[in-house]
Amino acid sequence: VQLQASGGGLVQAGGSLRLSCAASGTRTFFRINTVSWYRQAPGDQRELVAGIFGSGDRTNYGDSVKARFSIFRDSDKNTVYLLQMNSLEPEDKTVYYCHANIWTHVTASVGYWGQGTQVTVSS
Repeated sequence: VQLQASGGGLVQAGGSLRLSCAASGTRTFFRINTVSWYRQAPGDQRELVAGIFGSGDRTNYGDSVKARFSIFRDSDKNTVYLLQMNSLEPEDKTVYYCHANIWTHVTASVGYWGQGTQVTVSS
């Protein structure tokens, strides 16, 4: 199973970005249990931004992003999870990482990390 993160970029303060986390597997049946987005600035601990159950319900958010960010499952592709980031602030500038807990018939439930995607917010 692979996890692909994308969607980062440069945006002005107050603007929006949408990050995507896509799970895929070749000849592997898998079930997504949970998906989470974390962020980590150099020298800082990794911070939970948002999480969602694989079914698409029950979400949770870090205090610093509540009411600004929204995590949800793509309605057309149930292995893609999106993080909608609105009202971005310069403090949101950092690298964002996607994590998923995924069950397969080979490995049982295992955590996977996607590659980081850079979000830059200009003031």
